[in-house]
Amino acid sequence: MFDGVAAGYDRANSVMTFGFDRRWRIITARVLDAREGEKVLDLAAGTGVSTKEYARNGAWCVAADFSLGMLKSGLDRGVPMVAADALRLPFADNSFDAATISFGIRNFVDTKAALVEIARVVRPGGRLVVCEVSTPTFPPIRFLYRKVVLRAMTWLGRRASSNPEAYGYLAESMLTWPDQRGLGEIIAAAGWTSVEWMNLTFGVVAIHRARKPEATD
Repeated sequence: MFDGVAAGYDRANSVMTFGFDRRWRIITARVLDAREGEKVLDLAAGTGVSTKEYARNGAWCVAADFSLGMLKSGLDRGVPMVAADALRLPFADNSFDAATISFGIRNFVDTKAALVEIARVVRPGGRLVVCEVSTPTFPPIRFLYRKVVLRAMTWLGRRASSNPEAYGYLAESMLTWPDQRGLGEIIAAAGWTSVEWMNLTFGVVAIHRARKPEATD
């Protein structure tokens, strides 16, 4: 499915989020705080648009994605790219200082198992940052989001996409995804500590961050 939407994926994202995707990406980069000398895994990176943002301060960031079509569409971004399954990452233990996922974790077959696997390749004390759709906290806004905004986003995405039918799945995945606390509990159950989250745009999107426990003797 993602191979099918790759050609117009970035354009469709900007259209269906009314341009907010750029702001969310910038804020995620600030929370990640990737610095020169660090190694960062950007998982479910798609075309690498987020990877390029995270590398601005000199960190070495690699874009990893299950979809070859998405990676091929982002080759001109000039960032390292690796085809990878989130449940079986092709990296050694403790390879990265941080790992991040933007709008991709809800597409994993097994969210908890993927988070356990991500922890394997992040060093002790390393960081996890997840930016994903979530649940607006104010009931009237939640109602409008689910009944009006989400339908409008899907309609716009289908018209801007190279594979319109795929956006039916994307809308469904947004509605069935856990809320902020629900995702936080899954992250904690996968072995990450210091789990916390921050709402963006009234909770339509949330950024979760956590740490891998320090090694013990």
